[in-house]
Amino acid sequence: MLKEFDVSNLTRVSSPLDPALKLQADDGEYLQNPTIFRHLVGKLNYLTNTRPDLFFAVLTLSQYMQKPCVSHLSDALRVLKYLSFAPGQGILLSAEASFSLLAFCDTDWASYKDLRRSVSGFFITLGGAPISWKSNKQVSISLSSAEAEYRSVRRVTAELTWLVLILEDLSTPVTLPIPLHSDSKAAIHIARNPVFHERTKHVEIDCHFVRQQFLSGLITLSVVLSKAQLADIFMKPLSGVSYREILDKLGVTRFPSNLRGDVEKIKPPHNFDFHGGSSTDREEDEMKKKKN
Repeated sequence: MLKEFDVSNLTRVSSPLDPALKLQADDGEYLQNPTIFRHLVGKLNYLTNTRPDLFFAVLTLSQYMQKPCVSHLSDALRVLKYLSFAPGQGILLSAEASFSLLAFCDTDWASYKDLRRSVSGFFITLGGAPISWKSNKQVSISLSSAEAEYRSVRRVTAELTWLVLILEDLSTPVTLPIPLHSDSKAAIHIARNPVFHERTKHVEIDCHFVRQQFLSGLITLSVVLSKAQLADIFMKPLSGVSYREILDKLGVTRFPSNLRGDVEKIKPPHNFDFHGGSSTDREEDEMKKKKN
């Protein structure tokens, strides 16, 4: 694909989308031949099956398939620049025997200016390896950030329920409850509170479903610091540094062109403490204290 669109002479970038990017439907001159844009975005869409780092970029660009602008094509070509920066990047499946599920979810409230719909995203790992991720626009318009966040919690809870049923069919024991991390204290409070208030009645069905799974012991809800929210990568464009930090924790690794003899160089993701940093960071701090 890089050869087809000839991006070899373009400057490489460290993130798929510009962090300051705010795309809109009427964003300048329309493309005379939109087929090129559709062809490119369609090919990028296939890569999202094994490249979670591309998911939000493809979601954003695919909204403009009908009448793309010149600026939209430029942003799509930026994704190719990013691919040329790390063409061998992919998911690292560790050899751990654990079947523990772990989930993150997040929401960017009313982020799309055209319709003011929110974006939800989640990321799920099994034994430390990424197995399920999603980023999409919410169907209905949320009246508050808490409502948007709660719809995101409901969506990932449904995905976890489905994954547990599949693993049970495969006679695979699953460690319960499953930790579900969100940076919205309001959404977690709604899930734990058995009393419905007038302002939350319109999300009552979502509330009943999440609370049912919470009380049954399928999930446990916990607040994660915003700086440790791994689902941010599915919500908004990030800078190259932030992007790389999250990818390392998600288990998305840059593989060498020749894996023979280089397997030991590939490091698994950090065991991340969602309330204050990685285990590696804590070990380094302890070593410094001992030296002092």
